[in-house]
Amino acid sequence: MVFNAVRSEKSPVLSVRELNQITKQLLENELPLLWVSGEISNFMCAASGHWYFALKDAHAQVRCVMFKHKNQYLEGAPKNGMQVEVLALPTLYEARGEFQLTLEQMRPAGLGVLYEAFVRLKTKLEAEGLFDAKHKRRLPLLPEKIGIITSLQAAALRDVLTTLNKRMPGIPVVLYPTAVQGADAAQKIAQAIQIANKRAECDVLLLCRGGGSIEDLWPFNEEVVARAIAHSTIPIVSGVGHETDFTIADFVADYRAATPTAAAQIATPERQQLLQRLRHAHAQLMQSKQRYTEGLMQQLDYLQRRLVHPAHRAQQQVQHLNALQLQMQTLHAHTMQRQQWQWHSLLQRWQANIPDVQWAGIQLEKLAQRFPAAMQSALQGRDKQLNSLLANLQHLSPQQVLARGYSVVRDEQGNVVADSGRVSRGAQLDITFAHGWARAEVKDKGG
Repeated sequence: MVFNAVRSEKSPVLSVRELNQITKQLLENELPLLWVSGEISNFMCAASGHWYFALKDAHAQVRCVMFKHKNQYLEGAPKNGMQVEVLALPTLYEARGEFQLTLEQMRPAGLGVLYEAFVRLKTKLEAEGLFDAKHKRRLPLLPEKIGIITSLQAAALRDVLTTLNKRMPGIPVVLYPTAVQGADAAQKIAQAIQIANKRAECDVLLLCRGGGSIEDLWPFNEEVVARAIAHSTIPIVSGVGHETDFTIADFVADYRAATPTAAAQIATPERQQLLQRLRHAHAQLMQSKQRYTEGLMQQLDYLQRRLVHPAHRAQQQVQHLNALQLQMQTLHAHTMQRQQWQWHSLLQRWQANIPDVQWAGIQLEKLAQRFPAAMQSALQGRDKQLNSLLANLQHLSPQQVLARGYSVVRDEQGNVVADSGRVSRGAQLDITFAHGWARAEVKDKGG
C-alpha cells in the first residue's frame, strides 16, 4: 500500500530506454563541444573503420568513439599510452547506458599551446599588414632561373625537381639547402631566404617541405621566417605540408601551394602548354601573313590593271581629243542652226509689224474731214449742258431767295442770326437785302 501511494504521487514510470534518451538529450544540450586531454587505453579499430578506446588519467576514465568519417583525416591510428587532446561531444550510448565522448578531432597533447602561439602570431602579423594582397608580388610568366629552399634529405625535393623537369626541363634550378625541422630550423630558413635575395640569381623562390605533424612544421610558423619572406624582393611560393596544413609562411608568401609539387606547378608553365600556345600563335601568324600577302597581290593586280603604256595612253588621249573636237563641231553646227532659226523668226515678226503708210494717210485724211463737225457737235452739247447747270444754279442761289423778299441778318461778329434768343436788346445787327444792306438796333424781341 505504501508503494502504491508513492507511485501515485510521482511522475509516470519511465522505461530504461526513455530514461537513457532523456539523459542523452540533457547531456548534449547542456554540455557543448569541449577539449579533453588524457591517455589512450584499450584502443580498438573495428572492421567498419570506427575507433573505440578509453581516455584516462590518474583518477578517472571515459569511453570514447571516433567514427571513420572523422578519423580518416588523421595521419595514423593512435597507440595505447599516447597522450592526446580530443575535441568531443559528451553523450550517452543508449543501448548500454554508458557515458561516452563522441570525438570530432584528435591531436597529440601539447598542441593546444602551439595552436595558441600560432593564432597570436597570425593576429599580430595580420594587424601589421604582412598578409595584405597589395604586398604580394607577381610571379614571372617564364622564369629564367628557379630557387628552391628546402633540405637536401627532404622527399619533397625529389618531387619538386621531377615536376620542374617534366614541365620545363630547360629552366635552371638553384638549391639553397637548409634544415626544415628542428630547434634552429626557423633561423636557418630565414638565412637561406636572405642569401637567395642577396645573390639575386633567381626569378622565383620555392619554399618547400613535405607533410608532418604540427611540431615538424613549426619552423614555418616562426616570426623570423615570416619577416624574411615579407622582406624578400624575390617572389616566394610556399609549398609546405599537405593540402590541409596551413602555416604562417603560407599567409605571408606571395603564393600558397597545397603541396611542394603544386608549388613547382605554380612557378612554371607547362612546356606542352607553351608549345601548344606557340603552335597556335605560329599558325595565326602564318595565316595573318598569308592574308596580308594575298591582299598585297590583289592590290598589285589592281594597280597593274590601272597601269597603261605611255604610247597607249597617248593614243587614248588623241582619241579623246578627236571626240572632243567632233563634239565641238556638232555643238557649233547646232548653235548656228538655232541662231538662224531665231533670226528668221525675228525677221518674220519685224516684217509683220512694218506700218502701212498709204493706208494710214487715208485714215488720217478721213479723220481730218470728220474732226470739225465732231468738234462743233461736241461744243454745242457742252453749251447745252452748261446752260442747264447755270439755270439750276440760279434757282439755288441765295440772291434769288433775297429777290423774293427775304433778308439775311448777321450779328456784330458776322454770324448769321436765325434765332432771336441769340441776340439781346441794344445789339447792332446787319441786314442784307436783295439790293443793299442796313444796320439796325434791337429794341425788342420775341420767342
